[in-house]
Amino acid sequence: MLFDCAMPVEVDMDEPASLDTASSCTSLGSSVQKYEYKHGRRYHGYHAGSYNFPNDKPEQDRLDMVNHIYYRILNNRFFLAPINPRGMKILDIGTGTGIWALQMADEYPAIRMIVGNDLSPIQPSWSPENVKFVVDDVEKDWVEREPFDFIHCRYMAGSIKDWPRLIRQCYQNLKPGGWLELQESSNVIYSEDDSLKPESYMARMMDGLIEAGEKIGRTMNPAPSMEKWVEDAGFKPIHKHNFKIPVGSWPKDPRLKECGSFMRVNIVEGVEAFTASLFTEVLGWTLEEVQVLNTGVRNEAMRNDIHAIFDFLVLAAQKPH
Repeated sequence: MLFDCAMPVEVDMDEPASLDTASSCTSLGSSVQKYEYKHGRRYHGYHAGSYNFPNDKPEQDRLDMVNHIYYRILNNRFFLAPINPRGMKILDIGTGTGIWALQMADEYPAIRMIVGNDLSPIQPSWSPENVKFVVDDVEKDWVEREPFDFIHCRYMAGSIKDWPRLIRQCYQNLKPGGWLELQESSNVIYSEDDSLKPESYMARMMDGLIEAGEKIGRTMNPAPSMEKWVEDAGFKPIHKHNFKIPVGSWPKDPRLKECGSFMRVNIVEGVEAFTASLFTEVLGWTLEEVQVLNTGVRNEAMRNDIHAIFDFLVLAAQKPH
């Protein structure tokens, strides 16, 4: 069963109102070659400033956890495009730790090749023969000799300066009949029962991230515009899927409860990475102001009487034959 955004998320009334912070992250190994240190964290060095979040081990753990959240919210699926990956050449934009590419290769061993692209060389040094990782800036001109059958682009909010150009490059580098899939959260947090107030710390954090993204020209909320971008690039047909990702273990549905529990850990352990660079360097907040915000975000995320939700959008768009 897939969860449609039109359906309200039912609250589990037996869930305790508050919990202690606990970590449940796991990670893949990495070989980092270029980096810089600031705010007590490690950041990529290649094209520094293009990505305003860390690339150290805690951040890799968090990215792998988000991968699991998306896998579960899609009902244990890696993609929703109507394709059979057998024999395909696939591109994974912003591959991060490479976990999606590696899991795809394991699930579909008949895939011809998966290319994982990222600014940070944090992928494993080992990989199957049909998986290749490339450190490069996807916003530069592509030099692929052979077009792709499927392009996967996920969780790239705040990373892309010119989304329409990126979508056009995807179109140009797809075979006729090939598919592009975009997966992004709509980064405006809300509740269906008014339990999350507009002045809450979590809402203030998301508002600040969106404001900072606009100031540096890298939107933190691309999801609402994705359908127009793919239409303008010439993709047709376009399949649109909407889901809800809760924050916390308050949902009654077991799968949403699991996703919400991981999403809580994502926010509690990730808030420092979210705010460190953008809030101080772009918005001009003091360290003390950021620390107060982070503490408030963590406390709210642990409360089961606040029923916060993110909408999650998946667009699968085909290049005409």
